[in-house]
Amino acid sequence: MSDQSMPYGTWPSPLTAKDVARGERGLNFPSAAGGEIWWEESRPDEDGRTTVMRQGGDGSLTELLPRPWNARTRVHEYGGRSHLPVPSRDGQAGTRYGVVFAEFSDQRLYLLERDARHPRPLTPEPERPGSLRYADLSLAPDGEQVLCVRESHAADGSVSRCLVSVPLCGRAAEDPAAVRVLVTGSDFFAAPVASPDGRHLAWLCWDHPRMPWDGTELRVGMFDGDGRVEGIRTLKGGPTESVLAPRWRDDTHLYYVCDRSGWWNLYQVDLDGLVQALHPAEREFAPPPWQLGVTPFCVLDDGRLLVLHGHADLGAALLDPASGSLHPVAGELTSWRSVACDGTTVVGVAGSPRTPWAVVRLDPATGETETVRSGSDAPPSPEFLPTPRAETLSGPHGRRVHAVVYPPAHPDVSGDGPAPYVVWVHGGPTGLADSSMDATKAYFTSRGIGILDVNYGGSAGYGRAYRERLHRQWGVVDVEDAVAAAQALVERGMADPRRLAIRGPSSGGLTALLALTGDTFACGTSYFGVTDLSRLVEETHDFESRYLDGLIGPLPESAELYRERSPITRADEVDVPVLLLQGSEDPVVPPAQARAFAASLAERGVAHLLVEFAGESHGFREAGNVARSLETELAFYGRVFGFVPPGIPEVTLET
Repeated sequence: MSDQSMPYGTWPSPLTAKDVARGERGLNFPSAAGGEIWWEESRPDEDGRTTVMRQGGDGSLTELLPRPWNARTRVHEYGGRSHLPVPSRDGQAGTRYGVVFAEFSDQRLYLLERDARHPRPLTPEPERPGSLRYADLSLAPDGEQVLCVRESHAADGSVSRCLVSVPLCGRAAEDPAAVRVLVTGSDFFAAPVASPDGRHLAWLCWDHPRMPWDGTELRVGMFDGDGRVEGIRTLKGGPTESVLAPRWRDDTHLYYVCDRSGWWNLYQVDLDGLVQALHPAEREFAPPPWQLGVTPFCVLDDGRLLVLHGHADLGAALLDPASGSLHPVAGELTSWRSVACDGTTVVGVAGSPRTPWAVVRLDPATGETETVRSGSDAPPSPEFLPTPRAETLSGPHGRRVHAVVYPPAHPDVSGDGPAPYVVWVHGGPTGLADSSMDATKAYFTSRGIGILDVNYGGSAGYGRAYRERLHRQWGVVDVEDAVAAAQALVERGMADPRRLAIRGPSSGGLTALLALTGDTFACGTSYFGVTDLSRLVEETHDFESRYLDGLIGPLPESAELYRERSPITRADEVDVPVLLLQGSEDPVVPPAQARAFAASLAERGVAHLLVEFAGESHGFREAGNVARSLETELAFYGRVFGFVPPGIPEVTLET
């Protein structure tokens, strides 16, 4: 095809919605032990089921959990690390590793011994399915127990958490008393890790109404003769200091990440509380802790640390704690999620704008990486991928707004004049948008629709002060920043002011819907977005039940603000078409919220479309549903912007 001009939105693209949906394996939570590596892998074409994969020392790949096993914990509802390699108890010579994992269907812990055909339960069957949940697993120094967070859901709906030890012999499967409670007394726990000599236990904890990026405490205690913990004291952290990812250096020193300087930097502390900053910098050394078990650094046998650092995108580097020197490695991989090592073998999950997320093995001596498992067997052709540009745009009142711009990209076709753009608003709202390869973005940009991914005030990646811009200002600062970013592209002549859309998932859906009350956007898309803040407080899960105290204000004194900031309250100010995409089994933002907003639009005759996806939770996992949502969204933009995307079923809006 020769270079030609075609209307935006109609460019021929080889990337179909089905390609996007089935082409991405979810790779996360790598582990390393004895020269072998493990990771969790979710499969969109298997209804989002998560298995555990292993690469042996000979390079062979093994799927450890066939259907119907599903390694996924529901602690905090967002879950996190659900597996842990453990030394095998089979008595054979040499160290062989089995794997402990949390099974999604009943939330019990199971052990799959090396070469065993079937896992066996380690924890008791709860009174009600899923009422006892486990996460953030670590191995006790004696190798006989797993230390972890246990979340208990009572019949009256109350939730409590504690740290427990679970014997690997399986005795607790029949005797609940064999699960030993180690620490109680806080609303939330994370990262239990025992010192190498087995004398001390360190962990993180925090209480409502704080979220883990607001304030956590690093505590330590001593194991008594019965394996319980006594002499508990706080080493670091507090209500306004977020501590993350503790790891023992030796028997008396801990490494950890903390934002005491305004940035999540790395520190060392001894048992007397003496602190040393390892590399002070205006960069983050950890992502926001939405899930349990993320490891943003690991300790090598030679004493150096393999760390992640940056802003929205985290790169990899080697840090020498003695000198504080930091040396970047694997520069071609610009986005990292998590790393792990056994002292010599380093493994991580990483990607770039041109490389799909992959499990990679990194050689600390050379900085070179080897791909172990790619998230995609057939990634989009590079010529159809957009080239992201990180931008710092001018926002209201002189504020800086961070964003990533993805212009339309096609090797053979161009468009005339400014392009239609969709402003993407990430969820969280204490989340972030990085520049890693995203086939969903390419699905739109390869057809002539630009994307502006906004890290509005409140986003992670740019320090505590930037995160705290959203304190008591959710629904204000985020909306202002999204609007300002879109207008900045219009002023540059890149974006067509008549063809601007905004879309957001979850909390980003609230921002998107509120932004539609102004006159900047011609339409908007909400993926399982929040529409009623008061209802959200009543219906959401325990982890986020007090999140809005900081984002809006405590109840009941801030009740009027909750009403003013709720899209459902301001639905009468929305006069442009709205697309609502919702999971029918969403525990975070129940479908009643989307239904109520659609009903409000219908009362006024505003064009809209509500599509519910049966069986989906907070985020779509089933490949067919992912594909259908993308095609519906593209057809929706075509309907509003006046183009017909080829090969995509048209949608009919309701009034």
